[in-house]
Amino acid sequence: MSGEQTIALYQPMLQAIAVKIVGSIHDAEDIVQDTFLKYLTIDKSKIQNSKAYLIKSVTNNCLNHINSFKQKKKEYLESIKLPEFIEKIDLSHLDIKHDIDAAMEVLHKKLEPLERSIFILRECFDFEYDELQEIFDKKKDHCRQLVCRAKTKLSDKSFKFNTQIPSLKGSFLDTLKNAFSKGQLTELVEHLKSNSEKTEN
Repeated sequence: MSGEQTIALYQPMLQAIAVKIVGSIHDAEDIVQDTFLKYLTIDKSKIQNSKAYLIKSVTNNCLNHINSFKQKKKEYLESIKLPEFIEKIDLSHLDIKHDIDAAMEVLHKKLEPLERSIFILRECFDFEYDELQEIFDKKKDHCRQLVCRAKTKLSDKSFKFNTQIPSLKGSFLDTLKNAFSKGQLTELVEHLKSNSEKTEN
C-alpha cells in the first residue's frame, strides 16, 4: 500500500482519535498532518502494522502536544505572577463558549459595567483588592462594596433586569474563554477596564 493510500485509509480514524485526546479540531488536524509527514519519510519496511504504528504515533504526538501546552501555560503564568489558583484551571479540552455565553448574559443584565468587571476579576480569577484598586482606580473598600452588591443582585431571583439586552457574541467571549483556558488575562483586563471607563464617561 502506498503512502497516499495509507493516508486516505487511516486519516479519518486518526483525526477522530486526535480530536478525542486534545479536544480541538484544529490542533488535531495539525497533529495528524505532522504524523503523516514523518510517516512518509521513514523506512516502512520495518513497520509490521501501519495502522497500529500510526495510532501509536498520533497518540504520542497528542500527549506531547498537551504537555507542551501545559508547560507554556505554566511559564506564562509564572512570568506575569498570577494567583496560584489560575494554574490549576485546565479547560483547554472543553468547549465552554455556550456556558460562558449564558453566564455573561446574566451578568450583563443584572450588573452595572463596573460591578461586572470587578466581580469577574475578583470571583473568577481571584484578583486581590489591591490589584483591582490599581486597575480601576477605585479604593479597595469601594471595590469590596461593588463585589458585595454584585453578589446580592445575582442571588436575588426577584431582581428585575432588562430583557432587551442583546445576546453577547464575538470577540469578548473569545477573550474570556482564552482567559479561562490559556491564562491570557491581559486582554480581558484591558477590555473590562475600557468598558467601565466608557460607561462612566
